[in-house]
Amino acid sequence: MESGSSHQLIGRAPAFLHALDLIDRMSRYDVPVLIQGETGTGKELAAHAIHYRSARRDAPFVPLNCGAVPDALMESELFGCERGAFTDAHQGRSGLIAAAEGGTLFLDELDSLPPRAQVSLLRFLQDYSYRRVGGTRECRGDVRVIAAASPRLDSLLESGAFRDDLAFRLNVMLLEMPPLRQRPGDAQLLAEHFIERHARQYHVPPRRLSPASIEWIASHPWPGNVRELDNRVRRALLLSDGPALELVSGPSVAVPASTASAALDPLRTFNEARERTVHGFERAYLERLMEVAAGNVTHAARLAGKERRALGKLLKKHGIERDDFTAARL
Repeated sequence: MESGSSHQLIGRAPAFLHALDLIDRMSRYDVPVLIQGETGTGKELAAHAIHYRSARRDAPFVPLNCGAVPDALMESELFGCERGAFTDAHQGRSGLIAAAEGGTLFLDELDSLPPRAQVSLLRFLQDYSYRRVGGTRECRGDVRVIAAASPRLDSLLESGAFRDDLAFRLNVMLLEMPPLRQRPGDAQLLAEHFIERHARQYHVPPRRLSPASIEWIASHPWPGNVRELDNRVRRALLLSDGPALELVSGPSVAVPASTASAALDPLRTFNEARERTVHGFERAYLERLMEVAAGNVTHAARLAGKERRALGKLLKKHGIERDDFTAARL
């Protein structure tokens, strides 16, 4: 069964069908929604579906990735600014709330929202009035706010790093998107869908999954969820030959044999061999990490347990571009 196909919401598993039912119900009521789920579970697709099935469907759907905007610019991004409000404000401009007028403002990665912006957003949600940064005139915003957050939000609330009053304001309706490992049978269904989609996109013949691939897909835990599955299928479809598509399991981080053998090369000093081996490990780890995160540096940093800036430096060091791993948002 393919439900909400226009938004790529595909699945038959009971947990997923329950989520689809909630999406239908939530689309009827013009109140804030909080969507929670692991990376790659389809939170933005769910937000799209709620919007396009609601009475606001003909108005804009405006997304904002809270983890991609510098803290100092978040308020002007949301509310707009007046000319001269800060150093680079050479002219006044409207914010995303104004851009979403009559429609939906989607706040992705809500758990990355900085403390000052949390206060401003809470104030806005109380009566949907706001002022541009540096301005005095009060504006009104006719928007529905849908926010998405990772499971990390719960720990931030417990530690006090995220305002519980803001969470209460947004959590009028809660939608939890189930991870792929809790959706038996859906991984194969999605893999077959991705094969057809990418075959059309890249003008290559579609292929069936091999029996070994079907078995492996069912047993793999899919830490990157649907996004990871999409990336694996696309890579296999484009880089392999044969009548059947082979998705082979491999180690999470495989250091190339040529790199590993450097540690045993007697023509290199110990330090040279170690440096080359570490370099190979770093690159292999980062490539796998970015594949799972589908090019999202913020998610990748969380998975790796590193600061986003530090991970960015590592990616730059190894010449790894996020755009090489970015798939269509799921």
